[in-house]
Amino acid sequence: MAYKVAVLMGSPNDGEKMAPVAATLERYGIEADVRVMSAHRSPALVSAFVAGARADGYSAIICGAGMAAHLAGAAAAHTTLPVVGVPLSGGAINGWDSLLATVQMPKGIPVATVAVDGAMNAALLVVQMLAISDPALVEALVEHRAEMVPR
Repeated sequence: MAYKVAVLMGSPNDGEKMAPVAATLERYGIEADVRVMSAHRSPALVSAFVAGARADGYSAIICGAGMAAHLAGAAAAHTTLPVVGVPLSGGAINGWDSLLATVQMPKGIPVATVAVDGAMNAALLVVQMLAISDPALVEALVEHRAEMVPR
């Protein structure tokens, strides 16, 4: 089964911290469509893209943003696809502001949130969600976990 995941970043500067998302998804044969769009600088673009994401064949959306970190919440407000937020470090309190902004969502608009700079875990969480109905992804996840065991 072919999957496509939108990977949104609030700024081009977030590219290095978000790179593990695409690398991890690609390991599982999942297409990562990486884009830069800001909840504050281009809210209409975020809204339009996310509102059409399901119809455009996306399975999930992963958003990485720092400081105010409203990108994941803005995305979740416009879709019923799973949204995973990656709070990014930086700013005055090194990512704690991003973490709180990403995790504190109102009832009815969930955003799954991983650790600060937890891009790889965001991708793995999406793979696990997709694996609910895909035995091949389950097998790949089991193999990956086995590789992580210290020898």
